[in-house]
Amino acid sequence: MMKFLFNLFWVVQFVFFVLSFFFLLSFSFNYMFMYMSCGLSCDLLSFVLILLSFWICSLMILASEKIFKLNNYSNLFLFVMIFLLISLYLTFSSLNMFVFYLFFEISLIPTLVLILGWGYQPERIEAGIYLLFYTLAVSLPMMIMVFYYYEIYGTLDFYLMSQNLNSVFAYFCTIGVFLVKIPMFFVHLWLPKAHVEAPVSGSMILAGIMLKLGGYGLLRVMKLFLEIGVKVNFIFVVISLLGGVFVSLVCIRQSDVKSLIAYSSVAHMGLVLGGIMTLNIWGVWGSLIMMFAHGLCSSGLFCLANIVYERVGSRSLYLNKGLLNIMPSLSLWWFLLCSSNMAAPPSLNLLGEIVLMNSLISFSGLSMIFLSLISFLSAVYSLFLYSFSQHGIFYSGLYSVYSGVFREYLLLFLHWFPLNILIVKSEFVTLWI
Repeated sequence: MMKFLFNLFWVVQFVFFVLSFFFLLSFSFNYMFMYMSCGLSCDLLSFVLILLSFWICSLMILASEKIFKLNNYSNLFLFVMIFLLISLYLTFSSLNMFVFYLFFEISLIPTLVLILGWGYQPERIEAGIYLLFYTLAVSLPMMIMVFYYYEIYGTLDFYLMSQNLNSVFAYFCTIGVFLVKIPMFFVHLWLPKAHVEAPVSGSMILAGIMLKLGGYGLLRVMKLFLEIGVKVNFIFVVISLLGGVFVSLVCIRQSDVKSLIAYSSVAHMGLVLGGIMTLNIWGVWGSLIMMFAHGLCSSGLFCLANIVYERVGSRSLYLNKGLLNIMPSLSLWWFLLCSSNMAAPPSLNLLGEIVLMNSLISFSGLSMIFLSLISFLSAVYSLFLYSFSQHGIFYSGLYSVYSGVFREYLLLFLHWFPLNILIVKSEFVTLWI
């Protein structure tokens, strides 16, 4: 039975990787859209995020070998993974706003199952409820606005929705669910809880894809609110930049490795939100690059945190010290991913930050102050994470000191390599600017 499960693990893993490469190699935008069918299609925005979904879901299975070794409901786990991938594909490729909303909410269910089913502490139930109710509380107003728009204008197809809704009430009702999902400062408290309690696969999907659903939704609906957005969006730009600074300061005070990485996600997605709210083309493409880069970088850091957790049995920075002495080969990966997290060249994070800085500084010169603080503090907490975990006297209660297996190095390489090699093909995005 164990041998069968292990074979199934590698078969599903292989199929997901093959799908990723097939999808990547079919890149063609001669007529702006590809795979046009009844209600489904891809443009550049969809293509990048679907590709990221395939890639992260493949790596999630690769990171979860422990579930298959212990036979911890591994068949159910594979079913949840396939269901999650299908729901994400349909979310990103749907051309109808109601279908998008439907699969947007459906993708919440497998994530919740991952946290409740394979999480570590009993507090995972509380974290799951936070995740569920933060999303559901603001998704009902959006559903009402979807029906209202259909009642007035008679269409929900994205490429036919061109009527500007010049209403503050409609604006806040529609974008509220995306602000929670991205997550904006003030409505971000569900994220650290969910990350800390989730298994490694749950953390990877939350950081890699779920936060991107918010950015994707905002990019899709913002064209309906151009008039009102010009008047109101500065509020969100201010919140995202101030929130980025505050959350970066919170990062420096974290003692839990996963919590630190989760809060750094809030800071980075704050920049993405600010870029989208500037309503210019630099902001749109900068946020897309940043979302893709953050999905790979943050997911890789969560994998590293899990690799250490499996050996040390703790996520505390006070116990995870001196790892350079006992796991020197993993220290290289800590360095590479922490440097990418602080937007060091040649990572895509750097390209994303440069484009977003253009967008935000052209929106307001004062944003330069907060952008410089966010950039500086991201370097501070990334170096803090690296130096605190790798240097010092290692914990004497360690029960396992083996350096790593091939699967783990492959997993880390497949996060880091696309993150740093894709910058040489950055003209795919920058040609559109």
